[in-house]
Amino acid sequence: MNRYKLMASVQNSKDCVLTHPYENNRVSIQSCTNLPQKAIEPTQRYPFTPNQNLTEKERFLAAITNKLSIIPAPNTFEYILLRTYGSAFVNQMPAIKLPPKVLFTNDQETKQFQLTLTMGKVNNASHCDLQKSAADALNQARAQVQIPLKSGYGASDCTRSFATNLRFWKKYANNNTLEQVRQGKETKILGIVAPPGASQHLWGLAIDLRVSNEAQKQALNQNGWYRTVEYDVLHWTYVGLPPEKLTEFGFQNKIVGGINYWVTPL
Repeated sequence: MNRYKLMASVQNSKDCVLTHPYENNRVSIQSCTNLPQKAIEPTQRYPFTPNQNLTEKERFLAAITNKLSIIPAPNTFEYILLRTYGSAFVNQMPAIKLPPKVLFTNDQETKQFQLTLTMGKVNNASHCDLQKSAADALNQARAQVQIPLKSGYGASDCTRSFATNLRFWKKYANNNTLEQVRQGKETKILGIVAPPGASQHLWGLAIDLRVSNEAQKQALNQNGWYRTVEYDVLHWTYVGLPPEKLTEFGFQNKIVGGINYWVTPL
């Protein structure tokens, strides 16, 4: 499959400050709070659109092939993770940075990636940072309608450390569960908690929110935020596409328990 070169955007470091958004001040991340907002032309915002003659799966893979150094082979653990959490790899926003693989193996690897991110603060939230484009889009949605965070504590609801991801996994699952997931025998747990190193929260592109009405959902969708992890009602992913673009990139609309999810076609 052909690879597609996407446009990059570099923030001016003088407009940024170093912050310590994660527990015990163990990670310093460049955070930009007052950068000027510039209109993004459609050709800049969506530099690539898959060939609509392809299948949904082919369109999705075409969109992410330049984002991942290696596309996981079907039926592998990494492929299962890509199917569940891979929606963010479709993001076309020039300033968004995606991890080079779907699974970080340890805390050090996670920190190394997080240190390369340009972060922005989520307004009216405690210690809640996301990648700047994601934070800006969320702030815009929350300016339209009140949307509270799940717990209100950023280290849990927003960008997480590897240690927090691991702590949540141990709360809901164990090594036996992980082995079942690796073998493809258990997948529903992935809608409750992500395996260590696999959470979208590690990428600065996910947040847990309490969304209870259509106005909140529409405001989030209009600003590129969607429920993308089946069964995880509180979890929202920054895809960065308007609703009318999702099917073009292969996303499938799925309703589970009356909740609308946009899931990968893998």
